[in-house]
Amino acid sequence: MNFKHDFVECLYPALNGQLEQKQIVKMIEKPKFEQQGDMAFPCFELAKIYRRSPNDIALAIVEKINSPIFEKVEAVGGYVNVFLNRKDVSSKVVKEVLLQKEQYGKLDLGKNEVITIDFSSPNIAKPFSMGHLRSTVIGHSLALIAEKYGYSPIRINHLGDWGTQFGKLIVAYKMWGDEKKVKEAPIKELLTLYVKFHEEAEKTPELNDEGRAWFKRLENGDEEARHLWKWFREESLKEFSKIYELLGIHFDSYHGEAFYNDKMELVVQMIEDRRLLEESQGAMVVQLSTEELPPCLITKKDGTTLYATRDLAAALYRKENYRFTKSLYVVGHEQSLHFKQLFAVLKKMGFPWYEGMAHVPFGMILKDGKKMSTRKGKVVLLEEVLEEAIQLARKDILKKNPNLVAKEEVAHQVGVGAIIFHDLKNFRLNDIEFSLEDMLRFEGETGPYVQYTHARAASLLRKGNYQEGKERMIEDKEAWPIITALMSFPDVIKRSYEQYDPSQIAKFLLDLSKAFNKYYAAVRILDNSEQKLARLSLVYSVKIVLKEGLRLLGMAAPEEM
Repeated sequence: MNFKHDFVECLYPALNGQLEQKQIVKMIEKPKFEQQGDMAFPCFELAKIYRRSPNDIALAIVEKINSPIFEKVEAVGGYVNVFLNRKDVSSKVVKEVLLQKEQYGKLDLGKNEVITIDFSSPNIAKPFSMGHLRSTVIGHSLALIAEKYGYSPIRINHLGDWGTQFGKLIVAYKMWGDEKKVKEAPIKELLTLYVKFHEEAEKTPELNDEGRAWFKRLENGDEEARHLWKWFREESLKEFSKIYELLGIHFDSYHGEAFYNDKMELVVQMIEDRRLLEESQGAMVVQLSTEELPPCLITKKDGTTLYATRDLAAALYRKENYRFTKSLYVVGHEQSLHFKQLFAVLKKMGFPWYEGMAHVPFGMILKDGKKMSTRKGKVVLLEEVLEEAIQLARKDILKKNPNLVAKEEVAHQVGVGAIIFHDLKNFRLNDIEFSLEDMLRFEGETGPYVQYTHARAASLLRKGNYQEGKERMIEDKEAWPIITALMSFPDVIKRSYEQYDPSQIAKFLLDLSKAFNKYYAAVRILDNSEQKLARLSLVYSVKIVLKEGLRLLGMAAPEEM
């Protein structure tokens, strides 16, 4: 069911093949005001072709359009405006939603091909801070949207479990650490040690040399260094798993940087075999001047590898093991240059599949206008924020609905949902100022508002003893904004995937919720009239789409609140 497609089918012959169908699709607009119709086709670009005024062209096109799907077709100000047959369209939309249920809006454009999505990727032995929230929830939502689009997603958590910081942490632990304290609160204590190291290193710079030396020992397989590193990693993963459980997120792979240690020599050799490796001030690089990029550093003077080498190894490993068609990296925008270099090197190496790879950048969560810094201890712990949100939701439930049976479950769904929605309703490239007050607001353009609308729909269905299979045509003129919203859901999913933008689904859910709540205020849905069953069918279709939209953002849809 695609009424835009029906419009295109009418326009194409009316234009005598002057435009391709793809061009027509892109030109069709949604009018700003309801009285201007449901869809509009501008004729201004055709003025040069036909050498006539846009309005004359629009009048000529109107004469050639004859379809039962349109109630009215008119030419106004150089536009062809079409008005859908509301009763017919409303019936078709509701029937399709009720027939397909949660499958409504599912596309087969991904052809079940594999898409790898690299997201979250926190650093071992550092706290899971609010700074990691964006990659985690954007990546998780994109995986769900990609699946709805027709892909088979592989979720990858490329853990930051290697690098000089581990040498520094080992030094800090050996100098000031307490095994008992670390076992009691691993991340908290390791963060304290990490911050202390940097404070002391400012006074005693030689500590940095010690840190590098211990990392070298770790790279060389030193038993004590490996033991401490492994312990830090295991304790961190236990802590991270609590966060992922709270957020309802799972991964197919936890292969971090360390996993690629034994795979990088081969990568360096492959680059050398292709005669792409050059020496530059003692280091080995791939020149990217023809791509207007700085050289990509492959190995340092001392032979140690870098992020680029690891990411090249990871890309080759993933292609070989997952046979992906698309590969996304949900990483902050400050890493844009790194990914441009990565893809450019893969292209130079002769791998055509680099074209399916994309960096999905996003803005930062700021605190007082500044980036959060683990090194300086300026972090807000995500687990604490989630727990506070759940606590606030619990209080809200006790105040508004003390008899609710599943208080704890709903408090969790609403509290966590508030945090997720606050992030995803923003376009991903925008920076977000951290404000617990804004995140935990349960009214206005928030996740709890959408969840409450879903719960309201569920309540109406229970009170109305709704049973499927006896639907009737909806005749309420107040229902039309809901119908047009439901109708747009497949298009919203398509755009959300193609633009890697979950905020489009969040905005759609707000629009649908507002349209439904306006309808609820204007129409007595449960009155025993001939329209009761038709109205409840509409309510059920709204409930289905709200639940599915929330799921695509990684949120739950409570039946009661």
